[in-house]
Formats: sequence, structure tokens, C-alpha cells
Amino acid sequence: MKRTEIKSLLNEATIGAEVNVRGWVRTKRASKNVAFIALNDGSTIHNIQIVVDNALADAKLLPKVSSGAAISVIGEVVASQGSNQQIEITAKNLEVLGEANPDEYPLQPKKHSLEFLREIAHLRFRSTTFGAITRIRHSMIFAVHQYFTQHGFYNIHTPIITGSDAEGAGEMFQVSTLDLNNLPKKEDGSIDYSFDFFGKETNLTVSGQLEVETAMLGMSKVYTFGPTFRAENSNTSRHLAEFWMIEPEVAFNDLIDNMDLAEDFLKYLIQYALDNNMDDLLFLSNRLKEEEKGKPENLRSMELIEKLKFVLENEFARVTYTEAIQILKDSKPNKKKKFNYIIEEWGADLQSEHERYLVEKHFQKPVILIDYPASIKAFYMKQSEDGKTVRAMDVLFPQIGEIIGGSQREENYDKLKNKIDQLGIPEEDMWWYLDTRKFGSVVHSGFGLGFERLMLFVTGMGNIRDVIPFPRTPQNAEF
Repeated sequence: MKRTEIKSLLNEATIGAEVNVRGWVRTKRASKNVAFIALNDGSTIHNIQIVVDNALADAKLLPKVSSGAAISVIGEVVASQGSNQQIEITAKNLEVLGEANPDEYPLQPKKHSLEFLREIAHLRFRSTTFGAITRIRHSMIFAVHQYFTQHGFYNIHTPIITGSDAEGAGEMFQVSTLDLNNLPKKEDGSIDYSFDFFGKETNLTVSGQLEVETAMLGMSKVYTFGPTFRAENSNTSRHLAEFWMIEPEVAFNDLIDNMDLAEDFLKYLIQYALDNNMDDLLFLSNRLKEEEKGKPENLRSMELIEKLKFVLENEFARVTYTEAIQILKDSKPNKKKKFNYIIEEWGADLQSEHERYLVEKHFQKPVILIDYPASIKAFYMKQSEDGKTVRAMDVLFPQIGEIIGGSQREENYDKLKNKIDQLGIPEEDMWWYLDTRKFGSVVHSGFGLGFERLMLFVTGMGNIRDVIPFPRTPQNAEF
């Protein structure tokens, strides 16, 4: 008999219909004559209750139906006698597809800490929390591609292995096939990479931006959505060594166009989550309330659905870095030295606490900061006429701070070359990028959205390791 997914069953079931459901047992409780099994197959956050007459399941079979076991049930859809569901299934046939020894299965029907679930990441998809996160993550992936497709963008697969450092930060994972115990050396003692697989030093990419710009200068509207890597030794709740980046690049767009695109894109994604994942969002909202109920009210997070609607219902404030610095300098937390990083002068690199103050306290809406000091931004950003700033932008959200970073790009060959020379970036690694400014260069802009940052915001989770299936962090590459 063909299997029916539990999501479809709950949405479309007909009382009296005979169905086959398969999934994993969440809980089982038994009385003298009957057993009640909560079954879940991942298609929805909701379980279906299976009612099994003990006469149907013999003494040897029913003990095998424990939490974590995979079972197949053929039965009749009936109106539920309980208050938590409208329908349930009266089993006519029950088969154990895969046993789960109750003495060994770690996901017992009780509350588990997120730290514990990270230790069993290969099993945490079966938990209610990670089922919800996984479904939302899929929806956001789909919505990203749908948005760009509807707006005439082309998806470009940019290389994962690269010879350039897009951010200029130098915190990259090296890729090599050289024997680490017998490295070939030059006369000066440095490693001779001409013997390596690619004949030069290569790394895992930190961004697909530089490569996707080349596609933009021919296709007009492009984006890349792929894995990126940072060898930053930061063991915090906001950092991953491997994460996913969404990077659109648009020909003929200036900074204003770029801000418009970023705001529209973010609102589309959040609306998609509200339209398609409300059950999961409500569960995560209640989970967050429960987690924070012991906190003072002023330290609790904004309710999740309210927070998502907060973004949708407000036009993003657009503020220059210079204006923001003055606001922060004059703020009470700064004057009373409540900030961990006191703002004293123009040129300071803003921290999350500053970004959140601007969003949550001062403007009380999402904020786009523009025109940053050139000294704290990347080499490829459009240089302003004042000689001090670049046409950069950061989109700031409540509770999370920066969620998007972008800019109008420097399209002028001479200015870009001078900047590369000033920063000591090897021109032999960047010749192809400079070349694009020689042949039909145009005004263009783009941005990067860290996908896991978006997931943190949409799910309300507090640790970035809990919104990616298999987190890669310092000293941790398990699973």
C-alpha cells in the first residue's frame, strides 16, 4: 500500500479512509488493552497518534515499538477521542521496520539541552526543534532561488577553491596535496607551490563575490549561493568555519538601488517564512519564551512572530556612518560607559552592541548604514569623492546586528589598481579582476547575506551552530 505523509494526512484526511503511514516513534504509552504511539515522519512538526489494540501487537512485537524505532502502520482514519488532535489512526497492521534499543537510544522523550543535541548531530534531526529548523531552512533556500528567478537573476556557481582572498583578511583554509612531512622548498626556504596540485598556493573561498562580478559584466543580474570558509579562531555563538553565503551582483545599480534590493529581498524571505512555516515558527516562539521565562523582562527577546513582522512593517532607516557615530557618541550608554566598546571618534569599527542600539533603541526599526570609512572596508568598494569614505552599506536587524554587508563596487580601473597596490595585494593574483575594469566596465553593486545569520533571525535560535546541519567550528569537525 502506498505511503501517505503525515502532513498530507493531517491536511486532507477523510474519516474512514484506510492509509499507510511510516515514520519514527516519538513516544509510546500503553495500558492494559491498548497502546498509543506518537509517530512523526519529518513532513510536519505534528505527530499522528496511532491506537494499537494489544491483541493486534503480540507480546514480542510491542516492546520493539520504542522511541526512535521506525514503523509502518496500516489503519483506519478515525475522529480522535483526545483534545490535542482531530484525527488518529486505528491500526490494523503494524510492522517494525527498524528497532531502536531503548537502553542505547539517546533521544528519549524528555527535554534535551541544545549542547547535548550538538553532540549527537547525526540524530538531532529527529527532535522537534531541529525538525522545525530544518523545514524552515529548506523554505528559506527555496525562497532565495525563487526570489532571484522571479526578478530575472541568473545563478552562478563560483569556485570553492580559489587563489584570491576576496576580503583581504587572510584567514583562509589552505588547499594542498603536498606532503606536509616533505615540503618542497625554494632557495630562500619558502615553500615551492609550483609542485602543488594547482601549481600555486590555493585556499577555500571566503566569498564568491569577485568571481560572480565577472558573470555580472555580461549577464547583468547574477547571484551565487554557496559554501564559504573562514579560518577565524572564534569559538563563539556567532561564528562558523563553514557557512553559506548569498551574494547578488547587479550591473548598472548604484548604492541606492542596492539598498532597495536588500530591503525587498529580506522582506520577501521573511514573508515567505510566515506564509509557509507558521506551525514551526509558533513552536520555536513558544520554545524561546519557555527558555527565557526566568530572565528579567527587559532582557527577554522580542517575541519571534512579532520580531519578523517588525521587519515587514517598517521601512528601513537609511543613515550615514557619520550620523550614526554622532548618535552613538551622544547616547546614554556611551556617556555612562555602559557599552563594552566606547565610541570616542569617527573611524571606529561598530560592534554588535552599537548596531543593536541604533535598531532597537534609537530608530526602533531596521537600519541601513552607508558611507563607511575606507580604512575599515574592503578594497573593491567604490571610493567616495571625499577621499575618506566608500559607498558601503550594512543592513542592521534587531537582536542580531549586521545581517547584510554590501557596497557599490569600484568600477574605475586606475582607482582600483591604486587601492590594490596600497594594500599590498599581489597583482598577479588579481589581474583578471582588474581586467574586468578595462573592457566595458559599468557602475555595479552587490551584497552578501550570511545564510546562517538569516536563519538565526528567522528561527530565534541563540547559537549559530543550531541552524546549520553539521557545524564546523574550531577543534570540531565531527560527523
